[in-house]
Amino acid sequence: MVHSGKLSIKEKLGYALGDGAANIAWRGVSTFLFVFYTDVFGLQPASVGLLMLVARFGDGVSDVLMGVVGDRTKSKYGKFRPWILWTAIPLGVILSLLFTAPDLSDTGKLVYAYSTYIIFTLVYTANNIPYGALMAVMTGDDKERTSLGSYRMVGAFAGGMLVQGALLFLVLHFGAVDSEVNLQQIDSDSYELVINASEDIANVNVKTKDGVALFVWSDSLLAEGDNSATVGKSFSMEEGLSYSFIVSGEEGLQVSDIQIIDQKRGYSSSIYILSVVLALSLLVTFYTTRERIQPPPSQKTKLLDDLRDLVKNKPWWILLMTGLIFQVYNSIKQGIVVIYFSHYLHNQLLAGSYMVALMVASIAGAMATTWLANRLGKKMLFVYAFLFSGFINAFLAFCGSSDISAIFIIGVVSEFGAAIFPTLFFAMLGDAADYSEFMNGRRATGLIYSAGSFSTKVGGGVAGAIIGFVLAAFSYDGQNSAAIEGAVPGIIMLMSWIPSIVAVIGALLMSVYPLNQNKMDEITTELGRRRSAVSNV
Repeated sequence: MVHSGKLSIKEKLGYALGDGAANIAWRGVSTFLFVFYTDVFGLQPASVGLLMLVARFGDGVSDVLMGVVGDRTKSKYGKFRPWILWTAIPLGVILSLLFTAPDLSDTGKLVYAYSTYIIFTLVYTANNIPYGALMAVMTGDDKERTSLGSYRMVGAFAGGMLVQGALLFLVLHFGAVDSEVNLQQIDSDSYELVINASEDIANVNVKTKDGVALFVWSDSLLAEGDNSATVGKSFSMEEGLSYSFIVSGEEGLQVSDIQIIDQKRGYSSSIYILSVVLALSLLVTFYTTRERIQPPPSQKTKLLDDLRDLVKNKPWWILLMTGLIFQVYNSIKQGIVVIYFSHYLHNQLLAGSYMVALMVASIAGAMATTWLANRLGKKMLFVYAFLFSGFINAFLAFCGSSDISAIFIIGVVSEFGAAIFPTLFFAMLGDAADYSEFMNGRRATGLIYSAGSFSTKVGGGVAGAIIGFVLAAFSYDGQNSAAIEGAVPGIIMLMSWIPSIVAVIGALLMSVYPLNQNKMDEITTELGRRRSAVSNV
């Protein structure tokens, strides 16, 4: 019996939950790991950029290998579903280790960062390539795959919203430091704040709850570099010492309004909790989904034949490069957000609200994708989304540090367009698998979907390198306030027109994609005829 191609809401939601889990890991890493490495773990930005570039390019080989392994996996659960089960807990564990900051030498920190980051990318590969390929074998209907892709991206953005919206507030909760605080009023909106350290903490951040008051050091000798007024201060605390500041710009301050945060403890504890949510979500995905599309019965499993088919698959090549481009675009935007809000707007917690707003826009964009694709076609919608999102994003270059409303509006509108990229991309990889079967009579779904993971990782690595090298060019040092101020022009560039240039490149590349909707209708009809003929034999 041939499956109709239609999927139940329960199965679509179960599948979507898997990308929600993946994005707890992926967006947690792409958004917060860079700032964790530089501002908390104490690594230099150029070193972090090089780490991300090297690890992601090396991981590209494992993506292809995982696609090959997935196609050749045989179990009672299918080819791809068992990998979701096998990697659920390991992925949660390695994510937790990634945000753990042991007390090591500078060399030891680099070794630890390289080791945990590379292991993370490998486990993520073993989970995410089979997860992506599962979409193509759940149904043979290309329009139903587009719908499934919309569900998937809603799940992905919901997972992103969870980690990006909640993490900084969880850091605030779990990282709270219990030290003796004395606050003496100088005039109506000016105070002297003295903190008596109760423990050694490598990276402490002090600010007010509302994030309005400006801090300067009372004793300029304690300032690590520039002593300009900023919303809060970050410094290393030693037990038994006192740290004094002049706090101004906020009236009626009480001791209870002062927040002292151990960022190392806060980040680690928060990620541990989210890692548990990740593992449980993947288990639900495994139990609620099914595989239905199999390779043609006559197909012999030969790696060289699979690779030959892949090399000849023009749609796949274009999708591979387009996926890399849009991942560079999105990863630059995500990777610079916390630094932008912390050091340009001087309000790190506001970054959480900004990212939640972007996730809401992303969900709206993902939900609108099926409707838009049915009217414009997937190819042209991809091109228009690139141009629209990139054009809007460039306007962030003209926003000052007080233009909060404009920054939110521009970011939200741009993100609506950016959400369309991954929604279309993973559905179109299924189209590329159908194209290969249509042209060659053979299907290597896992190998084709390796493009998704390859593009995600290498694109993220290129983005991390761009961020690291641009910040290094402006002498950024996350633990030195003078260096931070000098790097603000570079931070603004990374938030605005640098990703916009990347978006234009993506639009040009997608314009030569050969599978329009008429061609896909022809392919879907013919493959349905072939599968019906086989089932009736």
